[in-house]
Amino acid sequence: MDHPNLKVAIEGGVAVLTLSDPATLNAANHGMTRALTAALRRIASGELGARAVVLTGEGRAFCSGANLSASASGSISSGDGPRDVGETLREVYNPLVNALRDLPCPVVAAVNGPAVGIGCAFALLGDLVLAAESAYFQLSFNRIGLVPDGGSTYVLPRLIGKARAMEMALLGERVSARQALDWGLINRCVADADLASTALALAQQLAAGPLSLRLIRRTMWASLDAGWAEQLDIECDAQREAGYSQDFAEGVLAFREKRPAVFKGV
Repeated sequence: MDHPNLKVAIEGGVAVLTLSDPATLNAANHGMTRALTAALRRIASGELGARAVVLTGEGRAFCSGANLSASASGSISSGDGPRDVGETLREVYNPLVNALRDLPCPVVAAVNGPAVGIGCAFALLGDLVLAAESAYFQLSFNRIGLVPDGGSTYVLPRLIGKARAMEMALLGERVSARQALDWGLINRCVADADLASTALALAQQLAAGPLSLRLIRRTMWASLDAGWAEQLDIECDAQREAGYSQDFAEGVLAFREKRPAVFKGV
């Protein structure tokens, strides 16, 4: 599903997905969101041949949140009165965050500027989150009388604990990239000029990895909900699948032959 506000490029086995509406600081409209969901589903199906993803924004922002302007497709109000914003989440945004969470390959979020509102939620769903030094994260929902969404109320307490998650949600203050790194909200903070190349290099490293990387991703996400005994079973199932893979056989052979393994993702 092509859309003027989403760019899709394949570079060395990596799908680079770029939110592209610089005039609004890449505010998420319904068309952009649905196009991104469709692109993720194409990646998941194997259609694009990508084994890792970079998610980033064009220009000086990652994503400034949902587009609230009256001209945005499917705005939250109409001439007939307010719309059900919860239903908008179910129909438009939740399919996207579910597609991100369930993607069968690693996701590198390259946060090149403000990540605000649901844009913050999009960024934090990355498996590796890199931020430019000028970037910041903000849950600004309190300023418009809404509730943090996009899975942010699930992810944030698990990343940084209840106290800091409450602070971000209730006060809506900016969290700089450096502070986000100190809090454990992101993985790395890099110079603005190095963000794109660093993110792509990491994603290409992941794309060259074994099938087990997708299983690691799936197992780690499952651990956020599972109890101890259930998680041990999940590990057993994932290890069984990895053990039957060609990549495991190649990894063992390469180890014995004292050479780098060449993985195919199968």
